[in-house]
Amino acid sequence: MFQRALICTDFTDGMYRLAKFVPSLVAGGFKSLVFFHSVSVESGREIPREDPELLEGPRQRLQELLREVPDDVDVTVEVQMGRASESILRLAKQHQSDIVFLGTPTRTMLEEKLFGSTTARLVEKTGTPMMILRPQLMSTYTTAELELRCAHLFRYLLVPYDGTQGGKNLIEKIHHQVKNNSSSVLERVRLLWVIDDNVRRELLGDNPIQQAEQELDELQADLAALGLVVNTTLVEGNPLEEIMKTAETHDIGAIATCSRDIGGILKWSAPSLTREILRASWHPVLFFPN
Repeated sequence: MFQRALICTDFTDGMYRLAKFVPSLVAGGFKSLVFFHSVSVESGREIPREDPELLEGPRQRLQELLREVPDDVDVTVEVQMGRASESILRLAKQHQSDIVFLGTPTRTMLEEKLFGSTTARLVEKTGTPMMILRPQLMSTYTTAELELRCAHLFRYLLVPYDGTQGGKNLIEKIHHQVKNNSSSVLERVRLLWVIDDNVRRELLGDNPIQQAEQELDELQADLAALGLVVNTTLVEGNPLEEIMKTAETHDIGAIATCSRDIGGILKWSAPSLTREILRASWHPVLFFPN
């Protein structure tokens, strides 16, 4: 699905380990990889300045991990000083990255609100898709497990869909990525429609199950026309719980989701399924901003 990745690490998130698996990432469709580390600015400094000594250590550490780089892939190491979110936005534009990899721990709403996160800031400011991976898992995968994970991240996607405009936007983004990338490795999509059992029946329409089945059939045919294997699941229950349960059951590579909130995904006053997936999922999350 993607060819140019910006892979970000702070060396505590396990993301730096991906530098050892460039061949597997190439097998996953990538042709250009940028590995980035941000050196934080000391609180006493008024103006951040490049310090060669501070930058050289992280740069050398990443370079040493890049031992197996195929000739047909472009690999770059970037180490910069400053706020990570600003550097990521700048580098994604500079290198024309079509996806950004981030290691983001699971958080509660309170933790995110109090301490913030690079991911939270980026969600509001970038149009570049993001692959969110959990540091706890990235740090504990064995070499064999991580090699397979890198090659299969984009082969099988779980796509939550509920008939809303946000859901339709997500399908359009996936359709666009596959159609415009001749080397896309996406093979299978599972469309999951969860009829929320907390919503009053009269608000769901006359025949919600029949209507959902019909729409899923149409989407299945549309995506199958791209050469994808498309399965559909329709259940009633709690959307977040059913999404996590389905991800566990069907051995998916990542959960695909997108920004569905008109006022911004990180507004604290309104509930958001997408925000809950980003916060809580232990599975990789492929997030498409608006």
